[in-house]
Amino acid sequence: MSTGRRDFLQNLTLSGVALGALPSTLRASEAEPAATTWNEWDEEAQQPTAMVFDSTWTQKLTGKYRAVFDSPSISGGAAVWRAGMWVDHYKQVLKAEPSDLSPVIVIRHAGIPLIMNHEFWERYDIAKELKVRHPMTDKKTKRNPVLMTVEDDQLPKSFAGYALHKQIERGTIVLACNLAFGGMVATVAKEEKLKTPEARAKALTMMVPGVILQPNGIFGVTLAQQNGCAFVQAT
Repeated sequence: MSTGRRDFLQNLTLSGVALGALPSTLRASEAEPAATTWNEWDEEAQQPTAMVFDSTWTQKLTGKYRAVFDSPSISGGAAVWRAGMWVDHYKQVLKAEPSDLSPVIVIRHAGIPLIMNHEFWERYDIAKELKVRHPMTDKKTKRNPVLMTVEDDQLPKSFAGYALHKQIERGTIVLACNLAFGGMVATVAKEEKLKTPEARAKALTMMVPGVILQPNGIFGVTLAQQNGCAFVQAT
């Protein structure tokens, strides 16, 4: 096992043990700041009160075991991996059926690039800008770590099964902060020299299918908690 992969797995496991002791209450996260250009307020790009947001996902929280995994930073995609591990471990240890489990992942703040597809990451060189490396090999990459595969990215089969799109296919609810998404819109607008409406439309085409935008990330986290989800500070 390579040093990078060993360190990643060790950190994930040890952090997971520590996080398991947290109470199911929302705590502030000391995440790394987003890139400066992504923190610029763009009223037209964000305008949450002018948009209609889907909250019907709460009706799908029917499992006996419910948890919301908060991801305010990229951190190699750790929050996404931990959500997948939570499902598997509840199945293994508690013999839970898939219908017993209702996981929610909330991607917000500096973690927002995780909801964008490989095309977005490669086109705008996100990994280089944010110094994101391959989670197993620690080598340079141009791809979104939570969308990596066994074939293309040398990811272990178990972790490839935890990929964001794979979890969405299995019914995991993935929410994202619309305010932070405004940063993705700003990136497209700057690089493509587009006005905000056109840039937002283009950015939406590069968002992972199945991700549900919320007015902001904390809205999604607290609404999940109010519907029975234990809070997990996952990064």
